[in-house]
Order: sequence, then structure tokens, then C-alpha cells
Amino acid sequence: MDAVIVNGGPLSPSQVAAVAFGEAKARASDQIESRMAPAREVVDRAVDSHDIVYGITTGFGALATKHIGKEDTESLQYNLLRSHATGVGDPMPDDVVRAMLLLRARTLSIGHSGVRPLIVHKLLELLSRGFLPVVPSQGSVGASGDLAPFAHLALPLIGEGRVRVDGEIRDTKEVDFAPISLLTKEGLSLLNGTEGMTAMGVVALHHACNLVSAADIAAALSVEALYGSARPFRPEVHNLRPHPGQLDSAARIAALISGSEIIESHSDDFHHAVQDAYSLRCAPQVHGAVRDTLDHMESVLTVELSSVVDNPIVFPDTGEVISGGNFHGEPLAFVYDFASIALSELASISERRTDRILDPARSQGLPPFLAANPGVESGYMITQYVQAALVAENKVLSHPASVDSVPTSGGQEDHVSMGWGGGKKLLSIVENVRRVLAIEILCAVQGIEYRAPLRPAPGTARVITAIREVVPPLDTDRSTSEEIDIVAGVIETGAISGLV
Repeated sequence: MDAVIVNGGPLSPSQVAAVAFGEAKARASDQIESRMAPAREVVDRAVDSHDIVYGITTGFGALATKHIGKEDTESLQYNLLRSHATGVGDPMPDDVVRAMLLLRARTLSIGHSGVRPLIVHKLLELLSRGFLPVVPSQGSVGASGDLAPFAHLALPLIGEGRVRVDGEIRDTKEVDFAPISLLTKEGLSLLNGTEGMTAMGVVALHHACNLVSAADIAAALSVEALYGSARPFRPEVHNLRPHPGQLDSAARIAALISGSEIIESHSDDFHHAVQDAYSLRCAPQVHGAVRDTLDHMESVLTVELSSVVDNPIVFPDTGEVISGGNFHGEPLAFVYDFASIALSELASISERRTDRILDPARSQGLPPFLAANPGVESGYMITQYVQAALVAENKVLSHPASVDSVPTSGGQEDHVSMGWGGGKKLLSIVENVRRVLAIEILCAVQGIEYRAPLRPAPGTARVITAIREVVPPLDTDRSTSEEIDIVAGVIETGAISGLV
């Protein structure tokens, strides 16, 4: 992908993801100088006139009634960053931090924040030079902006805080980065906004799209391994209930199993022809609903990536500075909760298919637990236990964060979104689902191989070949933890989805 240009215009989720994963650079356009100057002039006039303007000549939150004299407006900016840098917990992953830097720069470049272009350039310098601020993962309630995380993100701009460089955490003062001095409102504008939540959402969406594609592949493999029927995936069935995601998943599964000798070998067998279990024949309906949920999440993120989420907002045309609530994370919190529920179901139905493959009573003649020497060996028995544990964990993580609210700032900020926590939970669920699907794929591939000499479909055969290039057949008991993670890694990169 070409470099992503920060020019005050919208970005797409795919552009942000490319920067987050290190696949594209980001740079500022020369246009931001003229675009940002008018709002900065409004801020400077407000300071000189001694007007009462929230965030410029007043304190913040519950301290908004405190007037700040001109002599203190700049020192206030430093106090904001230092006092708000109180996050705790493990650092956020590098991909999320890259996205946060990009999105902070994008919002400020729009020209409604009243900061200098220098701030945008320095944020992008951190990004381009790989000086990634260490941002603790806990401390935001998803309103008034992701305040504590953003304070840690911004500290390196003034030469404070810590950065990760080539995987090593160092004090910012130890790296070759020239700090800047902050002017009025610049500290506040570095704290307000939804970009932390948005960054997590973009990263989660990218991974989730790979997951739903991998789930279709896993289902196709399981249908073959279990002597399933191809008829539930025929287009005339799904045209009668044409949800876009359902149509897509059904078509993908049908294409994958087309031409399978394994399925064709029992197509006229009454025992197999009546009905398959829901986890097989309802896969398009479930996977498709997940696809549609992710499409909704993408639409919300797309709006967010073209929005002004600072506070207060500067209107250069009128000279007004208006305190509003665009920083509130509720739109994101809702879709993250919805996506968490949807992806958890993707893992739930996958575990049910795996259980059928491993259970000798329901596997249509496969060896118990796919063991080479059942009884003496346990085969893949315990992998289903692992799936069960991950599915159960997802159920807990799927409890919605957005229905909670703990008032902050002395009751001034009396309703918050908890969208930051929703984003964190969503990222954890993504990891769990990836491993659940990896286990299903491992078991289904092994099950198909037990159907030899019948040959799988050309589509599933490509997947089997790719899996066998990284994981050998289970011909004797061994630890499979590393193999699960290897297949999970193949899913994460999107390589397995590219086979279809």
C-alpha cells in the first residue's frame, strides 16, 4: 500500500490497519498548515482577550469553573499530561499504539482543535521512527476521551514518559527525539477523543474478518470429515433468506466442498441424506450473521474515521469554541459489544463441530478422538477441552461493557461508555476464537485424511496441503500446543483465507 497521507480528510479502516501492522508509512500533507492555522488564531485571540472559554481559559471537568490566567495557560498543558498519565496494567500492543498515533494526528489535522501543525508532525515522527509510546492498557472509561491512555501517548512529545524501540522499553529522554513546548489548548487536545477505542476497533475488525473467512473454511473441512451433505449450502436455499453475510458464507462453503469424492460417496445414502446437525447445515446462517455484524462495525468505524472527536471544538468560520460531547465512546462501545457476542458464537459453533469429529458415537466412523491407537493414545481428545475453556471464557467476556457506567470527575462526567474496556475485551475474544478455529481445522484435516482413498474437494485439498506444510499428521500422541498456535498464526496472517 502507498503511504497514508494525513491531510485532514477521512481515513478508511484498511488504511489505518495497514499503518497499524507496519505495512504502510504515514506522512502529513502540506495542506495541514493552512487548514489548521485559522483555528489556532481563534485560540490565541481567546487567550489575549481573557474571555471565559472552556479548555482555554478555564480548568477541566469538574474544575471548569476555575478561571486560568494567561500566565498559567501554557503550564496547565504540561500539568494535564502529567496528572492524567495514571494508567496501569500491561502495555497496549504495538499495532494499537501505531493506530493511536495515526488517528490522533488525523483528528488534530482537521482544523477544529486549535493546535499547531507541529503537534501533528511530531506524532507522525514518533510513528515513522518507531518510537512507540508505552500506553498502559487500563485506566480509560471511554468518555472525555481515552484520557489516561492518551496522556501516556503524548508524554514523549514533551520528552517524558517511555517509548518502545525495537522491542525495548526506554525512557524518552534516552532516545534521539527532540521534545516540543506546548502552547495553550495543545495538552487538552492531545487528551480528548475516541481514537484509542477506534484504534482497537480497527485492529479487531481486521482480525475478525480473517476469522469469519477461516470459519467458513473450517466448516467446509468438517462437513467433509463428517460425511456431511452439500445440499444445505445450495444457493436456492439461501436466496429465500438473502442476508448478505449468509449468502456469502454459503457460497464459500459450497465452493470449497464442490467436487468432493467424500461427500459424493454417500449422497444417495438415506442414513446421511436426511439431516445434518445444526453446527454443519446452519453454518452459513451463523457465520453470515457474524459477517453482517462486522459490516455494521465497519460502517461505524468509517464514520468515526471522518469525524471530529476533540473537545472543545473550534469553529474558525464563526470564531466560536463550543464544548460538546463528540468524545463520548457510546457508538463504538455498542458495536464492540455486538461484535464480541457475534465472534463468541463463531467459536461456539466451531467447538460443536469439533466435538462431533472427535466423538466416536457421532463421527461417522472416524477413530475415537482421531487417535492412531485409541485407548493407548488419546489423540486430539484434549483439544476439545481447550476449545470448551476458550468458549466459556468468551461467554464471560461477552457481557456488554456498554451497559455499565461509573461517574467520574466529581459527577461532572456522570455517564461514560466503557468503550475502552469493550475494545480490550473484543481483542481478547479475537485471540480465543482464532485458537478455537485452529483446533477445528487441525481435527477436520486429520478426519478427512482418515477418509482415504476417497479424495477431498479441490478447494479443501488446497487447505489441507497448506496445513500439512506447517503441521504433520497426528500419528502418535504428542503435545499439540505449539501446533495450535502455528495454525492460529496462519489464520491471523490471512494466508488460509487466501487459498479460497
